[in-house]
Amino acid sequence: MSTQRAASPKSRTPKRGLNIVLWVLQVLLAVFFAVASALPKLTGHPSADPTFDAIGYGDWFMYLVGALELAGAMALLIPLLSGVTALAFIALMIGAFVYEVTVIGSGFWYTPVILIALFTFIAWGRWDRTMALFALVAGQSRASTA
Repeated sequence: MSTQRAASPKSRTPKRGLNIVLWVLQVLLAVFFAVASALPKLTGHPSADPTFDAIGYGDWFMYLVGALELAGAMALLIPLLSGVTALAFIALMIGAFVYEVTVIGSGFWYTPVILIALFTFIAWGRWDRTMALFALVAGQSRASTA
């Protein structure tokens, strides 16, 4: 007879201190992306226009990115979505880094790199929630095909 017990879902969740750090970081990044990043794009602020004109996509792409940033900011605050949202923001910041280096070249390439590091930390810390979301979606898809 084995004396090992299966790991309970509670044992895979972050410790209290780490959980607090993750929540503080998630709230700060959510506020940053909602107010400082999405809002100028969604309101058509003059500071946002030239960057999107430079890549040739124009206003529609600026509004799309702003809407995605706002949706991501809100999703960072939803526990089940926080991990997968961090992964999505990593992808967005990789695009921002490539754009910064190839199109703008203003020397602020480190901003998306810092954000990638922060979102990677969140994705790591919320990995249990990401797996729970994937399990939920997989369970729903199996139930709908039965």
